Amino acid sequence: MSKSQKLMLDLGIIKAASLGNYYLLPLGVRALEKLKSLIDEEMFKIGGQKLMLPTLTQATLWEKTGRLDNSAELFTLTDRHKNLYILSPTHEEAITDLLASIAPLSYKNFPLRLYQITSKYRDEMKSRFGLLRELTYSQVCESYKNILNRIGINFIKVFGATGSIGGLLSHEFHYTADVGEDQLLICSNCAYNGNAEISGTICCPQCKSNQIDIKTGIEVGHTFLLGDKYSKPLNATYLAQNGKPATLQMGCYGLGVSRMLGATLEVLSLEHELRWPMVLAPYKVIIIPPKSGSKEEPSTVGVDRELYNNINELRGYSDNVIVDDRKHLTIGKRHLEALRMGYPYIIVIGSKATETIPLYEINEILTNKQHFLNKSALLQYLKDVQ
Repeated sequence: MSKSQKLMLDLGIIKAASLGNYYLLPLGVRALEKLKSLIDEEMFKIGGQKLMLPTLTQATLWEKTGRLDNSAELFTLTDRHKNLYILSPTHEEAITDLLASIAPLSYKNFPLRLYQITSKYRDEMKSRFGLLRELTYSQVCESYKNILNRIGINFIKVFGATGSIGGLLSHEFHYTADVGEDQLLICSNCAYNGNAEISGTICCPQCKSNQIDIKTGIEVGHTFLLGDKYSKPLNATYLAQNGKPATLQMGCYGLGVSRMLGATLEVLSLEHELRWPMVLAPYKVIIIPPKSGSKEEPSTVGVDRELYNNINELRGYSDNVIVDDRKHLTIGKRHLEALRMGYPYIIVIGSKATETIPLYEINEILTNKQHFLNKSALLQYLKDVQ
C-alpha cells in the first residue's frame, strides 16, 4: 500500500468499499471538486464545451470499431430486450456516434472542442475515474500543461503507446514517484522522452544514444491523435470547404482526475502527514480555539468565529476556512491532527491570545514556519502569501 493511500484511509479522505473500490468522503470530495473546477477553467480558455455522455454504451458501436473482442477489462450487461451494453471505460465510440448523428457538420464548425468529466469503469485492480475527450491536439496538450503547472508539481511529457485506443500518435503526462508503474526513458543527448514500453530497449529510439536516465512515473494524463480510427467505421463526417463529405479527424484526451489527486499526495506527502498542493487543499486554513474549560476559553469567546469571518472575506480564502470546534479535545491533539491532515495554515488561539494585545499562532506547514501575530498582521500575512 502506498503512503498516500494509507494516509487517505487513516485520515478519512477515502474509505474502502470493496477490492479496488472506495468511498470518497467529504474532504476528498472538496479536493476533487477543486481539481474539476481547475480543469473547467483551463478547458474554457481554449473554447472547450462541457457535456455528459451516457454511462452505458451500445456494444454494437464497439463491434464496429473492432474493440469489443479486444478488451478484457470490460463490464457488460444485457437489458430485458437482450441488447448488450458496455459500462463505459472510455467514450471514443459514444462521442463519435454523437457527432455522426448530428451530421452534416460544416468545416466552419471546427475546431470543435468537447469534453466531459465522468466515471470510468474497468474490471481491474485500481479504482480510477475522470475522463476528458476532445477534438483537437496541440492546444489541449498545452492546456494539460497549464493544469499541471497550476497544481505545481513537476511533470514529464513523454511519447507513449497508443494501446487499445489506437491512433497515429500518443503522449503521456507523468509525475515521477517510486511507486509509479511506468519506466520513462529520458535522453540527455537529444531531449527525447518516452515510455520504455514503446522502445523495448534502454537505448534512445531517436538518436540511438546510451545517455539515458530512467525514471519511474505515475501516469496522470494521456493524449491520442486518432485520425479517422473511430470516425470512419462509425461514419462521422462533415462538409468540407469544397462542399463534399469528408471523414472527421479526431483526437482524444484523458486526465485521470481522482488518480491525479492521489498522485499529487503521493509525491508531496511525508510518511505520516498529508501534503496538498495549495490549489487542491480541502481547506487552506484551519482555526483551533481553546479547549472547553481551559483558562484561555473565557477571554477568547467568539474569537474563532470572528477570525473565521475575517479570513473568509480575504481574496482567495472564501469557503476555504474551517474551525475545529471539537473543544472537548486539547489544542495539542487537534493541532497534531491538523498537521497530519496537511492543512496549509494552522491558526491556534492559545495562551498568547489572552494577552493585552492578543497574538495568534500561525503555522505554515509547507515551509515549517511558525509566527505569533496580532489580528491585523495575521490577516495581512495571509493576504501576502496568497
